[in-house]
Amino acid sequence: MFDNVNKTDIKELGEFGLIKHLTQAVELSQESTKKGIGDDAAVLDFSGKRTLISTDLLLENIHFDLRYTPLNIWVTRQYK
Repeated sequence: MFDNVNKTDIKELGEFGLIKHLTQAVELSQESTKKGIGDDAAVLDFSGKRTLISTDLLLENIHFDLRYTPLNIWVTRQYK
């Protein structure tokens, strides 16, 4: 189906290597963008008011294990 048989396992790249690979050709084109693609945030400038836009993700069995950390502890402590 695909001609490219040379594959790179994401484990080889790592999180920041993957980000670099996916964004290396991205060029900033908007003056309002003060800081471009990074780990999980960007800084935008709206008429002199800078805004930080951020996103993140917690994955079960990667960042936490519910066998050792019950779900109710995340809810009651309002984990962020």
